[in-house]
Amino acid sequence: MHLSSTLSWLVDAAAETAGANRLLAELGAHLVADGLPIAGGALTLEVPHPLIARRTWLWRAGDGEVIEALGFAPEQPFAMPDLVGSADAGRRWLSGLAPGPVHEDTIGPRIDGPTLGWIGTRPFTADEADQLRQAARFAAAPLAALASRATLMAALEAYLGRRSAARVLASPLRRNTGETIRAALLFADLRGFTALSEHHPPAEVIAALDAWFDRIAGAIHAFGGEVLKFIGDGLLAIFPVTAGPRAACEAALRAVAAARVGMAHLDAGRRKQGQPPLAFGAALHLGEVHWGNIGAADRLDFTAIGAAVNLVSRLEGLCKPLEQTVLVSGAVAAEVDMPLVALGSYELRGIAQPCAVFALPD
Repeated sequence: MHLSSTLSWLVDAAAETAGANRLLAELGAHLVADGLPIAGGALTLEVPHPLIARRTWLWRAGDGEVIEALGFAPEQPFAMPDLVGSADAGRRWLSGLAPGPVHEDTIGPRIDGPTLGWIGTRPFTADEADQLRQAARFAAAPLAALASRATLMAALEAYLGRRSAARVLASPLRRNTGETIRAALLFADLRGFTALSEHHPPAEVIAALDAWFDRIAGAIHAFGGEVLKFIGDGLLAIFPVTAGPRAACEAALRAVAAARVGMAHLDAGRRKQGQPPLAFGAALHLGEVHWGNIGAADRLDFTAIGAAVNLVSRLEGLCKPLEQTVLVSGAVAAEVDMPLVALGSYELRGIAQPCAVFALPD
């Protein structure tokens, strides 16, 4: 059986493209080169992601540009009621691109599977429509390979964070792999969680935990940090030093300040509903950590360990006795311009040298 250049590309090389967006663009370019009167295309996929339910890529033949529309999971508070990111969104976009009718195929055996649509500069002939159907049929295998890669990356990013996920994929799956990096560290912990767990039903406890993590993790991600690990009702986050320690430390300070504001708003809402506020403590430190795999031979964990991690966790433990929400080590204070309140030097359990301690101003 003789295959056209487009079908041969789908069989031999399409699975190696960088992603579904590039597959759509390159497939469209191949079809145009074959003489099909295509003005644009759309590809819609369901994706495994904590926030996103569907992704639709939209391609214009004129300039080769690909844009993306996201369909958020219905339970997300910011999910839109319209069909953004759905196959219908792709059809509407294609219909506005050119006067011709939209040709659409479902890829694979599932009725609700990926959809691939095209708009013509004129109506497609029966032979052209058959060519598009063949292209959709041959696109199933490379698209499945791309979707599998995207699923793996989405799962790793959801559980490990973006930087850590990329590092895991690039490294052997064994112990003693990792690197020493310098980073601003943030350790935060919710206070009174044991009492909350004992006096409230599990659903309320989980809702409180999720609300807390939304505020603190959202602020960390907004300022370029990465949550490395959730530890019960606490977390450890890193702001890797790339452009210099000052930038990493200032980003960490901005993140924890934003989290403090976010929690104040959350607590105001909880008080109105007759619920107790969620007090927390957070600490910042700058130092070197080993960032990589540890664990049993056949059960690994990707994390950061080292003296700096020990110090920041011990420093957070001072928040309650010092009646402070945020404490900052002298190493971070030396790198930032933000005015801080000096509280003196303190001995930290298990730490050899006293630590200079600072607080954020009210």
